[in-house]
Amino acid sequence: MEMDRKEAGFVGLGLMGAPMAANLVAAGWAVSAWNRSPAALDAFEARGGSRVAVVEALRDHPVIVFMLPDLSDIEDASAALLAGWSARPPAPGTAVVVMSSVSPSAVQEFGARVAEASGGNAVVVDAPVSGGTKGAVDGTLAIMAGASEDDFRRLLPLFSAMGSIVRRLGPLGAGSLAKACNQLIVGTTTAALAEAAELAERSGMDVPALYEVLAGGLAGSRVLDIVGPRLAARNYEPTGPAKFMHKDLSFVLESAAAAGAAVPMAAAGVELYAELKRQGLGDRDLAAVRQTISNLSDYPRDNPAAKTN
Repeated sequence: MEMDRKEAGFVGLGLMGAPMAANLVAAGWAVSAWNRSPAALDAFEARGGSRVAVVEALRDHPVIVFMLPDLSDIEDASAALLAGWSARPPAPGTAVVVMSSVSPSAVQEFGARVAEASGGNAVVVDAPVSGGTKGAVDGTLAIMAGASEDDFRRLLPLFSAMGSIVRRLGPLGAGSLAKACNQLIVGTTTAALAEAAELAERSGMDVPALYEVLAGGLAGSRVLDIVGPRLAARNYEPTGPAKFMHKDLSFVLESAAAAGAAVPMAAAGVELYAELKRQGLGDRDLAAVRQTISNLSDYPRDNPAAKTN
C-alpha cells in the first residue's frame, strides 16, 4: 500500500540532509523541516520547503526522516515527539526513517521504543545512504533499507526522490549493517590510498601520476575516483567529517562480535581513525587520513611500522 500523502517531516539539514530534503521538495513532496541552525532553514524555505520550530510539530506527518550524526542525537531530538505520541498516538502506519549511519543493534532497540510509545502505530525503518554530498545533491545516493517488505514498498517513492539505487537488505537493522560494510570498504580503501600517496611522495614519485596508473588497473575504484584527487592535493575541506568513520567502523566491530566474524581490517581502521581524532583532524574531510599517516611518519609514537632503523 502506498502512502496517501506525499508529505514528510525532515530533521537535520546538514551537508547531506539539506540537499536530500531539497530533492524531496523538487519531486513534489511537501516537506517540513527542523534544524538546529536557522540559516539552513532559511535556505530550505527559499527552495520551497517549510520549517517547524520544534520536532514534535512533525507528529502528524505520515513519515519523518532523521538525518542527524548519530542515534543519540536522534533520540534527543525525538524525545518530546515520542512523549506526545504516548499521550496521543499517531495515525497507524506512521514511519520514522533513520537515514543516518547508526548501530544496527541500537536502531532495533530504538524501533522497539518507538513502537511502544506510539501504541504500535509507528514503525522505524533504517535507510542509511552512501554517495557523499555529490550524491545527495544529484539525487543519486545508494540507499540501504532495513524494513518489512510492505513498509519498504510504501516508502519507495520517498527513497527514489533521493537515490538512484535503493535496496531492501532485510528487516530493521539490516540497512545499518549494510552501511557498516560500506564504510569498512570506504574507510580502509581511503587509508590504503593515503598510505600509497605518502610512500610514493616520500620516495620522489608524483602522486597524481601514480593514481592515474592505478585507476587503469585492478586498484581502480569509486573511492579512488572521488577521494583520490583530494588525497593527492592534500585538500581536507570537509565534504563530511572524518571523525564519523571511526564511529562507523566501531559499528563493524560491534556487528562482527555479534556474528562471530573476524574483521582484522576494520580493527586496524578503528585504531587509525582514532589516531586521526587524537591528532585533531576529526572535523576535516575523510582525506585527512593522509595527514594522519604523514604525521605518524614524522612522529611515529607507538607505530612500529613507521619507525626506521
